[in-house]
Amino acid sequence: MADTDSTGSTWRYTWARKQNERRQRAYREAERAWRQRDDELRRLRTLAVDLHGSVAAGHGLPLELAPGEVVFWTLPAAQLVQVRHTTVLPAPDLTVEPLPAPLRHRLPDGVRATDAGVAVITNRRLVLLGGRGRRDWAYGKMTGLSHDPAAPVSLIQVLDRRRTCGLLVPPTAAAEFRFTLTLAFADAIEQRAAVIAQLDELIAEHEQTRPFRPAIATPGQARLAGRIPGGRRTVAVAAALALVVPAVLFESDPPVSPGSDVAVAATPVPARVAAPRAAAPAPSAAPKPRRSPAAPAPSAERRCGAPTNPMGYDFCGGERVRRPDHRICDFFDCAQDFWAGRGYLVQCKDGAVSLTGGRRDACAGHRGVRRTVFS
Repeated sequence: MADTDSTGSTWRYTWARKQNERRQRAYREAERAWRQRDDELRRLRTLAVDLHGSVAAGHGLPLELAPGEVVFWTLPAAQLVQVRHTTVLPAPDLTVEPLPAPLRHRLPDGVRATDAGVAVITNRRLVLLGGRGRRDWAYGKMTGLSHDPAAPVSLIQVLDRRRTCGLLVPPTAAAEFRFTLTLAFADAIEQRAAVIAQLDELIAEHEQTRPFRPAIATPGQARLAGRIPGGRRTVAVAAALALVVPAVLFESDPPVSPGSDVAVAATPVPARVAAPRAAAPAPSAAPKPRRSPAAPAPSAERRCGAPTNPMGYDFCGGERVRRPDHRICDFFDCAQDFWAGRGYLVQCKDGAVSLTGGRRDACAGHRGVRRTVFS
């Protein structure tokens, strides 16, 4: 008779239910993150194509536009900042950074705010209309541009100004400000098509990392470790204790057995007593070998679309996997009869992984091979 839990279900069905819940939860989180980045990339591409600015956007501002100059964007609550020390900034480029890391509203070391006002981005220049006057940065004279990765500060260098200065903007508007400034600079050097091409490439690369809907775990895939509370983790801890405890007992001092002490004679000590010899130094105990620190867990940053896993498997590159870890089916969607494969590890076009890489029938029944899994 099969063992059952409190609900009357067998332990294999319980294992399959928990596995399916975990897989679906991980899939929903990965799909949400993927969709957020995809929406942002497509929004930026639409903006890169449709944003042409207008003269009317500058109405009401104390700014006289030159012939052919149009306003792309205006941003209130911007602050003028200056760098106390001399620095050299990298040359302006057209790099697009969708969904940058969160920024904190603070000033980096060596930077101080000197004015505040409205920032205006046109197709010719960046302007700050501050309380102490106007500050212009013409794109044609711009020699350096740097966006701080931790603070919403953009520093600018131009030919006719020795001291480096820039703008501090609200953190919520920093990404939009930086992209619009990049697009305006690209227009000034007639390279807007390069920005659009870069976004197209980012969208195509991102499409390849779309997470697959996980396969359904079946009770037949359950292992005996699923019957133990804690699963493989409990087994691993028990195995480690089985190795450590005997070693600790072996290294500890042995107990003193009764009667092992030599009895002291009751006769008096002879009159002639030899001078006590200096006690020989006790041999120093051999230093115990230090245990090497545990190897660091594989980084989760570089997976190229692979699910998070403790084995370090990814789609980025490295060595082919011919003998996968026994836990692989807990983190990847294994094809049917996975362990019967004779090849290296690949992902099929339907999202399942198969151990048939390098064979003519690789991923048969799964629409063919999509990419290789590396370690």
